[in-house]
Amino acid sequence: MNERLQRLARIGQSVWMDSLSRDDIQNGNLERMIEEGVVGVTSNPTIFQKAISESSLYDEQLQELAEKEDDPKEIFLTLAREDIRDACDLLLPVYERTGRLDGYVSLEVSPDLAYDTLMTVEEATRLHGMVNKPNLMVKIPATLPGLAAIEEMIATGHSINVTLIFSRERYRAVTNAYIRGLQRLVASGGNPSLVASVASFFVSRVDTEADKRLEKVGRKDLQGKLAIANAKLAYQAFEEIFSGEDWEFLESKGATKQRPLWASTSTKNPEYGDVMYVEELAGPETVNTMSTDTLEAFMDHGEVRSASPGGSPIEEGLDEARALIVRLKEAGVDYESVTEVLEKEGVAKFADSFDELLERIKDKSRQLVRQS
Repeated sequence: MNERLQRLARIGQSVWMDSLSRDDIQNGNLERMIEEGVVGVTSNPTIFQKAISESSLYDEQLQELAEKEDDPKEIFLTLAREDIRDACDLLLPVYERTGRLDGYVSLEVSPDLAYDTLMTVEEATRLHGMVNKPNLMVKIPATLPGLAAIEEMIATGHSINVTLIFSRERYRAVTNAYIRGLQRLVASGGNPSLVASVASFFVSRVDTEADKRLEKVGRKDLQGKLAIANAKLAYQAFEEIFSGEDWEFLESKGATKQRPLWASTSTKNPEYGDVMYVEELAGPETVNTMSTDTLEAFMDHGEVRSASPGGSPIEEGLDEARALIVRLKEAGVDYESVTEVLEKEGVAKFADSFDELLERIKDKSRQLVRQS
């Protein structure tokens, strides 16, 4: 196991890989990363678009499917099912060894359903049935309509990765949806110990948007700070929410905490350290999902420092984090506006990637059928 990943594990942070392709599964790279200490995998439309476009390993199956299926989305789901199932099998020993804490693979509902509660529930249910693996998490975006879908899926006993969370207010709404879902599940006689969830809180994009605004108002001294402060304050909310009598009752029934997952932890600004978001957000009962580049960089030169005795980096500098929000507002950069823009852009970017993916499948299908 990689020494640096081992240090994160000792703190209590799980490392997941934000990358999945048939190449990684068949060439042994995913298995190697699991041996190094990776304990989960996430995927999204952008990741699949890249995987299918750049690999010839899908061509034979794609040709067979194209000869009997016209709908590119159905073709995609069949292709994705194979990759997701294979990844679930590779991670099943982790799932069993950790008592269902880790070992999950995530597959996202179609981004064009982000504002449709009923269709999201329908597709999330379908994806769970299609993959049919205990260590699958279906990703649902944390839009307002998504919150009701998240509650419904948890209430019916399905594991969910809530994605595209940018604001602390929305994070609290997500945890409330999770807890309401668990309460309904317990009330109906279900087993909450078989349900897991993570709340994917996006990091680097927050700095990208805030830094752009700070540049305009001439406050470079405040750049590169909001993303980490935002995540640290969300973590404080996590510790508050998942404590006390109400939570302890659910825990006594077998429920597990919805861990914060730090997503988008690759540094977008080359002036910032390439593993800055990993180092600063190391903390117990959390997940960090990293791109391949960030993961390899951290394994090579990442530092895991100790904070105060018994503490961790994510628990440092909370007063400074709260003061930063005030300083940003005084500088003319509104936190709520930043996070609202990021949610809309996040949904749109994933929808664009999904559209590109479907177009690529259509084009490649035609090409392969002509060649046959």
